[in-house]
Parts: sequence; C-alpha cells; structure tokens
Amino acid sequence: MPKPPPGKEIISNGFWAENPIFRHTLGICSTLAVTNVVANTLVMDAGLIFTMAMSSLTVSLLRGVTPTRIRMMVQMLIIASYVIVVDIMIQAHLPDISEALGPYVGLIITNCIVMGRAEAFARSNPPLPAFLDGLATALGFSTVLLLISFVRETLGFGTILGVRVMPEGFVPWTIMIMAPGAFFVLGLLVWAVRARFADVFAAPVKR
Repeated sequence: MPKPPPGKEIISNGFWAENPIFRHTLGICSTLAVTNVVANTLVMDAGLIFTMAMSSLTVSLLRGVTPTRIRMMVQMLIIASYVIVVDIMIQAHLPDISEALGPYVGLIITNCIVMGRAEAFARSNPPLPAFLDGLATALGFSTVLLLISFVRETLGFGTILGVRVMPEGFVPWTIMIMAPGAFFVLGLLVWAVRARFADVFAAPVKR
C-alpha cells in the first residue's frame, strides 16, 4: 500500500489545489440551493464538514474488514448515518433553518464529493490522513459556498446574517436570491480564481 502524503500536503490539496468547485466543479446542487443567505450556508457547511470528516475517518477505520464487493454500500450507509445525526440536530435546535434547507441536508448522502473522497482516499489510507483529507476538502468546499452566500445575501437582501449592510435606498437584486444568481456568482468566482491561479489548477491531480 503506498504511503499517504504528509498531513500538510493533504490539507493544502483538499482546501485549495484540489478544491471540489475550483478544480472539479462538483457540488453545484448545494451551491445553487443553500447559498441565498449566509445563516443557511453556515449550518449546511457545518453539517457537511462533520459528515465528510467523520465518514472518511470511519471508512478508513473499517477498510480492513469491509468486503470489496459491497464497499460502496457500506460507505453509503456510513455517510447516511452521520447525515441523519446532523439532520436531527438541526431540526431539534434550528427548526427555522431546517425548514429553509428542506431536503438538502439529506442530499449530503448523495453528494459526490463526500462519496468520492471516501472511495478515492479514505478506503486506502490510515485513519488520520483520511480524516484530514475529508476535513480539508469539506472546508475548501464550504469556504466557496460561504463566499457565494455573502455576495448573494448582500446584493439580494442588502443584509449579512440578517443585519442591514447596504445603504438606505439600495434596491435588492431579486435575481441574486434565485438560482440564476447563484450561477452568475459561481461562474464569476471560478473564472476569477482559475484565471489568477492558472498554474495551480492546470497542474496534474496529486492525490
């Protein structure tokens, strides 16, 4: 079995060089659905970070006893278990946000980023590197969602976390709280980052 990369490299790759959105343009469903206000995005990000880090850790811990033929089903079951915990906690403590997020918390189960890192990294690496990989990848993805939500809430409502930040007389851009607004902000952000750091994202995948 190949030796896992150092922890610093795992974190750097997951958060930046192999960022799921900037490198692979994955997770677009979440980008469109939960980034209209910052509060919803923060809760979704927290759930995703917890689920992805713990799922990667668990998949790694069980890699020696998981039959190869059913590994995908086992990974899905592990991810679903953590998502259920997250969903119950949000419903219990943040019912309004839970209602606003609707089915999108549950859809973390089918998020290709979570499943992809479990299959590509966690099942073939020790627990600590697997945990760091899941954590860094989730943090990188969540940071992009948060940036998009700041732009969309500011221009769509004139607020940040419900506090007005735009001057009196500002006319909210209604399109920013709709799906096309998310597409526009995402497209501009990806273009700007990939243009500015073309050497990073043109390099071959290291993991």
